[in-house]
Amino acid sequence: MKKFVIYSVILFFVSCAEEKNNSPSETAKIVAESFYQGDKTTLKKYTTEEGFANFSSIQHMFSQPKDSEANFRIIDQKTENDVAWIKYETSYDKKPGIFKLVKVDNQWKVTARRPREKMPF
Repeated sequence: MKKFVIYSVILFFVSCAEEKNNSPSETAKIVAESFYQGDKTTLKKYTTEEGFANFSSIQHMFSQPKDSEANFRIIDQKTENDVAWIKYETSYDKKPGIFKLVKVDNQWKVTARRPREKMPF
């Protein structure tokens, strides 16, 4: 019985320590909200190095009050292998935005798009 309790406690801590693998749309929502609310720590966690550099360089121009509602909504999404595209809208933008996501170490991360890169929508 004592071993069972010890193994249960160890299993509990291991399961709590695992990082959740978000879907591309969940990751896109986290990135959009952290971008507009100025949360650089979260933004860095869910973007590639290149993506974070791009977002953080312009983030100050788009920051919104922390208690404001983004009303994030997915318009369209396409996923092929380890690349996903998310077309979304928020209450902060007049036009829909598009995120390119790549899988890095089994985690979806928003990355920078190349100039003139062909998008699926």
